Amino acid sequence: MLDTADAIALEAEIDVPSDRWAGVVLAHPHPTYGGNMHATVTDALFDALPRNGVATVRFNFRGVGSSGGEHDHGLGERLDVVAAIELMAMFVDGPLVLSGYSFGADVSLCVIDPRVDGWFAVAPPLRAVGAGDLLAATDARPKRLAVAEHDQFNPPDSARASTASWRSTDIVPIPGADHFLSGRLSLVADECLAFTRELVGRA
Repeated sequence: MLDTADAIALEAEIDVPSDRWAGVVLAHPHPTYGGNMHATVTDALFDALPRNGVATVRFNFRGVGSSGGEHDHGLGERLDVVAAIELMAMFVDGPLVLSGYSFGADVSLCVIDPRVDGWFAVAPPLRAVGAGDLLAATDARPKRLAVAEHDQFNPPDSARASTASWRSTDIVPIPGADHFLSGRLSLVADECLAFTRELVGRA
């Protein structure tokens, strides 16, 4: 269980390999559409990353599963992400990546924390929160957005337009995929690993 700054207990899972060289925090898709920490994309990353030496934590946002509290439309959920960062920071000395899928990606991009070395956002709709809340946009640390080629909510061209003024941001299209990334989960995991490896020299 993770304890947030506003005293909510969150259900979480962590996998810390003995040969870890980095850490990733995973945030899941929208709770009101059935999203939880066992969603397909977070499942795929939680499986692949530790097998490659990356400590990984995933959690249920407030109001989901056995987590306390109630859904807070992306506001209180930022404290949930910070609680997961605090846990991960206890286990890694290398790069710490903040990652999320869909709603979780947008919420992650709202969180500015000095312990984070970069953001890896998977299929971010960039509309689950207000544009002004995406604080990572003006942060100099690296950001990579893995965007499905045929995303129904925010395809690559739209994502490029929305992030044109962002600092240190690049868009990586996931070919042949829609927002749900079925059949392309290994590509997403490979991109997350590649991004994390690029941060090793920066951390």
